[in-house]
Amino acid sequence: MRIVFSSMASKTHFYPLVPLAWACRAAGHEVRVVGTPGMTEFTTAAGLTAVPVGEDADLATHMSAVGEDMIKYVRSLDFDDASLADATWEDLLGMQTALTPNLFALMTPDSLIDGMVDFCRSWQPDLLIWEPLTFAAPIAAKVTGAAHARLLWGPDITTKARRAFLDLREEQEPEHREDPFAEWVQWTLERHGVKPEPGFEEEMARGQWSIDPVPPGMRLDLGVPTVGMRYVDYNGPAVVPDWLHEPPTRRRVCLTLGVSGRDNGVEVVTAEELLAAVADIDAEFIATLDDQQLESIPYVPDNVRTVGFVPMHALLPTCDAVAHHGGPGTWHTAAIHGVPQIVLPVGWDTHERARLSEEAGMAVSVPLEELTAARFREAVLRVLEDPALREGAARVQKEILSEPAPTEIVRVLEKMTAEHRRKN
Repeated sequence: MRIVFSSMASKTHFYPLVPLAWACRAAGHEVRVVGTPGMTEFTTAAGLTAVPVGEDADLATHMSAVGEDMIKYVRSLDFDDASLADATWEDLLGMQTALTPNLFALMTPDSLIDGMVDFCRSWQPDLLIWEPLTFAAPIAAKVTGAAHARLLWGPDITTKARRAFLDLREEQEPEHREDPFAEWVQWTLERHGVKPEPGFEEEMARGQWSIDPVPPGMRLDLGVPTVGMRYVDYNGPAVVPDWLHEPPTRRRVCLTLGVSGRDNGVEVVTAEELLAAVADIDAEFIATLDDQQLESIPYVPDNVRTVGFVPMHALLPTCDAVAHHGGPGTWHTAAIHGVPQIVLPVGWDTHERARLSEEAGMAVSVPLEELTAARFREAVLRVLEDPALREGAARVQKEILSEPAPTEIVRVLEKMTAEHRRKN
């Protein structure tokens, strides 16, 4: 088969695709990674073939134009069951109206869509696999007749919110059944010669099926055809530092806000306050802090080692706990190694991931906006001392390891592609 993998130009969104891309390549399939030029360095560093198309989204200019209120709105969205059940039609319509131009279309600019459609018309892939915010892929699949599937990186909150929206939409009078997302996709399809009938299909929002690395007990039951896949940790090009070759002499805790946390300037309590709060705990703390963060810390406690970067798949197996911002890469890497977690959710899917983690009994959650040095210290001590959290983490680890590896699902993808691919 010919398979296209697609992601927005973000390492944290691209990295979860890499193990499956290599599994497909190792099985003898042709693989291309199609994205804006900002993807090229990540792709080639992973040993995969890049196809740069279009132009990178100008996020800084857009965020300046829409203002801080829109950024706060997106981060504040709550996707838990109770909030969606209590939401009015105006609430959910407002969410779709705001997210379509300010997130979905922003992450999938017209130049990316046009470039991907042109490439797929030329190369004629059988299957497109896309991360959940890169809607250029299902649009190109619709235009060319290829099959397409999402590879999720966490709880499927966009489908969850959209299902709640569609349920309320059916209750409205026909003239009030607006659907901003469907309208955007349909306008885009028509630019590429796809008529309104048959035009937008709901599978374009969620894939013809989903490939899901979330542990089965933590998946959202949304009625979407799903192929479970074991998470394989990939952190990009990495070198294991010398100090990590030696086993720790006491309990070890990793503190990281991840790449996305740094890039978004997420900080309520300073790193200095967090480190000071744990200075007298009998444990070694590994804190991933960049040069700018370190400049603001006049004193680093003796039990803290600061590093700019360390591969999480090498560090976390040596840890007794990890405190992080709730990003999918760090969460999954810790989970697959059975490490109890302190999740400091920053918004979007991180709150849902934190909630599910607490329910699974493998984490403590402290929303970042509620974080204080005292609460952080309390959470660290609980995770280090509570055996129930270690037992919960071990249960989740067992669930993850019971799932088929990427190499084992390639045959399933071949079968599903044959069922869904349309010959244009």
